[in-house]
Amino acid sequence: MAEERALASLRTAIWRLGQRDPGLATVVGDCLALSARVGVDVQVLRSHALRLLTPGPVRDADLRLPPLINAELLPGWYEDWVLSERERLRQLCLHALEALSELLILRNRYAEALEAALEAVRSEPLRESANRAVVAVHLAEGNVVEALRHYEQFRSLLALELHVEPSERLMAMVSVSVPEARRPAAAAPARAIPGRLRRHRPGRTRRHRSRHIAS
Repeated sequence: MAEERALASLRTAIWRLGQRDPGLATVVGDCLALSARVGVDVQVLRSHALRLLTPGPVRDADLRLPPLINAELLPGWYEDWVLSERERLRQLCLHALEALSELLILRNRYAEALEAALEAVRSEPLRESANRAVVAVHLAEGNVVEALRHYEQFRSLLALELHVEPSERLMAMVSVSVPEARRPAAAAPARAIPGRLRRHRPGRTRRHRSRHIAS
């Protein structure tokens, strides 16, 4: 009975949608989909990110922060499939930001490259590849002190949160330009890296302020 009522409600909703905007939705057999002429923000975001990650020439028009980069897929929804797709989209955006930073470095657009890298760090402060992107921009621009400062901030944060050291890959990036970086140093008090560190604690629920992305 509940399934019959749900199907009846769906038929009514489709009929009303067709009355307001004919052709907005299409039905093929037992499948319902939006018309090809309907733009969906999450599809725009995914397409932009994939263009940045695909090997080969990249259009100048794509060398910008992906639209709605800070948005969250279906905020307030906690079904398993939503959580999975939300994380999938988040990881895609992080990789796209890092790729964008690298592409902008190749074009000597350092300010924009740093903006993309810092946005990745803001989203995930403990992500090493994002922090490597920040260091890479500073080194490419010749700002060795800035590179070392960010490295030490990240190193302190890792020691404080996870009790681990940065990878050899990141240490090598800095030590090539600053040999003193090879030396063990007492961890300095952790200073804020752009963005808020999200930490999971049992019994607590995080709330996010974000724009809505339609599925």
